[in-house]
Amino acid sequence: MAKPYKIPDFRKMYPKASEEVIAVLRTSERKMQYQEYDLKRARNIVDPKTGEKMTIPSREDSYERLQEMAVQFPEENRSVEDQILKKIECEQLHKFLLELSKEEQWLIQELYFEERTEREVASVLGLSQKAINKRRQKILEKLRKLF
Repeated sequence: MAKPYKIPDFRKMYPKASEEVIAVLRTSERKMQYQEYDLKRARNIVDPKTGEKMTIPSREDSYERLQEMAVQFPEENRSVEDQILKKIECEQLHKFLLELSKEEQWLIQELYFEERTEREVASVLGLSQKAINKRRQKILEKLRKLF
């Protein structure tokens, strides 16, 4: 395993090795250091003309840091069976949504598809947020029973 910024003395380690072998060992050691340390470390540099300090971010990021930044990752490839089941569930849900009254459909449309808050919908209807919440819960319970 490479150690940061220290290339071992391969001549001492392998006294009988040829210069070509030593050169290959040094090159491979430097490549390992680059992969293990250089890519993962941010660097601070100072512009010699302006004296401005800049940070060059690492070229490799951790999964946790990307999650904190809310980076979206592509969905894992789902199996054909999972895709078919998902499609069937969506078709059933669409069918059940059509069985709701127009008012219930509108409420679900606003809350889940238009992504409006319960308070926004409540102000449009002139009701309290708690009343909208109770209606939403009743509709969802109705959909669960149908499902």
